[in-house]
Amino acid sequence: MSSLDPHNKEEWLALRQQGHRMLDDMFDYLENLRERPVWQPAPDAVRHEFDADMPIEGQDLAVVHDTFMQAILPYAIGNAHPGFMGWVHGAGTPVGMLAEMLAAGLNANVGGRNQVPVLVEQQILHWVRDLFGFPETASGLFVTGTSMANFIAVLVARKTALGAAVRNVGVNQVQQRLVAYTSAGAHGCIAQAMDLSGLGIDALRIIPLNAEFSMDVAKLQTAIAEDLAQGYVPFMLIGTAGSVDVGAIDDLPVLADVAQQHQLWFHIDGAYGALAMLSPGLRPRLQGLERADSVAFDFHKWGQVPYDAGFVIVRDGTQHYETFATPAAYLRREACGMAAGSPWPCDYGPDLSRGFRALKTWFTLQVYGADKIGASIAYTCELAQYLQQLIKAQPQLILAAPVSLNVVCFRYDASDAINAEIVTQLQLAGHVAPSTTTINGKLVIRAALVNHRAAQQDMDALVAGVLKFGAELTGAGV
Repeated sequence: MSSLDPHNKEEWLALRQQGHRMLDDMFDYLENLRERPVWQPAPDAVRHEFDADMPIEGQDLAVVHDTFMQAILPYAIGNAHPGFMGWVHGAGTPVGMLAEMLAAGLNANVGGRNQVPVLVEQQILHWVRDLFGFPETASGLFVTGTSMANFIAVLVARKTALGAAVRNVGVNQVQQRLVAYTSAGAHGCIAQAMDLSGLGIDALRIIPLNAEFSMDVAKLQTAIAEDLAQGYVPFMLIGTAGSVDVGAIDDLPVLADVAQQHQLWFHIDGAYGALAMLSPGLRPRLQGLERADSVAFDFHKWGQVPYDAGFVIVRDGTQHYETFATPAAYLRREACGMAAGSPWPCDYGPDLSRGFRALKTWFTLQVYGADKIGASIAYTCELAQYLQQLIKAQPQLILAAPVSLNVVCFRYDASDAINAEIVTQLQLAGHVAPSTTTINGKLVIRAALVNHRAAQQDMDALVAGVLKFGAELTGAGV
């Protein structure tokens, strides 16, 4: 027999029993996260296990699972842990984990065709339209993450500016020299999207920040005027809702006005910040998002959906469709049968083979509800304010940037090298795990509070750890 399934009832029973054990192990892991270190480096003996050649003969599932429990699970980056605050990573949920298991068992390819998994994705698009105030004609797509979502938005904006012919002749055959604008606080994937689109990184104008770490609109207007004077064609303005370094939000209504004035495609990178729309208290901070031509964001960050679950929504669904739709005989559409249901998700992005990312998102929203997720988002911002007060109460600590949402940047009153070593020691200690970034030319400690499991005790532990290692490294009080 060539089937990879169990061959009889006894084998199915053994698989069922082992599957329950594996599920219980993951529930135990999530229930007891605080008893584990946030992160720990894998010893050499463990790392060498992954130098082995591809196995010729298979092993028992229980043996492979034991290897996972001993050599993989303890040495992940730890973003499920409440003490993880290094980067903007969501923590996931047990519900999302179970939904991912269901999706894997179903093994649906959601590139298209007449199947309910496509309807699940379309339902979430409908929810996002309502949440963001977009029209019913808006299109949307699940992708790996905001890096891909931003790339798709750049391609749609490029096609809208240059016409459908650019898909055939490429940008080298086009006379217009397109330029786009974003802030110095924007994520690096924006520049990468310009690179991958063929427009080039040099066609992206980086606008300086103001005192609130958002885009300086006066300097934006100056840059646009200078480009117009030199014969360039401004085509796209990219705002940020939750900057990667400090969590700042650009003045979205003003950027929308600028985009309208100059007929620019207005895109918002809302990787994690866009879902603040789920919180009634935070929603006013995102006024102007409803005027965007496209928005990129991740359900796997503040939405706590397991990785990966990025999303892009485009106001003009026709422009989106015309950017990617490609007729092919093997993708023939029919009025009924399995090949019905056109247009398909693959008509709105580069992927034909697509996993069922929508299911874990659908489960998360169905089980927890928008209000509870919004409250979780708001609470991380409350924790950021609490952490800010702890920092201000310590003379050895210096706040490095305004706390806009849920990202807190500060430093111990010492050199960059000392601050970098403090973060390393915190990570190795395993109780809390911040990261570093650079603000105004200085290295700072960065706490990105995204985890729904985080609590005030984790903020207390962070400050106590920084003070402890700072004093040890500088000799203060010794």
